[in-house]
Amino acid sequence: MSRKKIKIHLEDADGGKYDLALEGNISKTKIIKFIEVLDLLEAKGKDNFEDNAKLREKDNLTSVGSKIWNLVERKFPHSTFTSSDILEIYEDEYQEPIQLSVVATYLSRYSERSKLSRNKRGKEWLYKVLRKHPVLEQREPTYEHPHSLSHEFHPTDVN
Repeated sequence: MSRKKIKIHLEDADGGKYDLALEGNISKTKIIKFIEVLDLLEAKGKDNFEDNAKLREKDNLTSVGSKIWNLVERKFPHSTFTSSDILEIYEDEYQEPIQLSVVATYLSRYSERSKLSRNKRGKEWLYKVLRKHPVLEQREPTYEHPHSLSHEFHPTDVN
């Protein structure tokens, strides 16, 4: 049985050259990964770098906690939300089920770590991302008299 070989030579819109080779036991999974790399290169050539970064970021999220935090930062950077909001978006975005208690536990932990504020509203908790404000550079105050004196007073001029 002969070894399988696939070689592809590409050049992108910026003039970058790519030589890609698959050799040996080539499976369907390897070919799919190979095609994904090609798609990334094609999209980069079309100046969709930001979109590709978001896709790679989404693919790199492996833990439930990182996925939840990613949703919080992207969907609610300046507004309040509940654990139910995160549950609904999580299941839509990642196409996987998650229990409300799991979402609530992660949000509670983020609150304990001062990443989120947490306030009770009725039967539910409202969360909001806490932003750290940069410390302003402190300067020594300088005082200047707004007007120069038109004449000077001397202690002997009082009477």
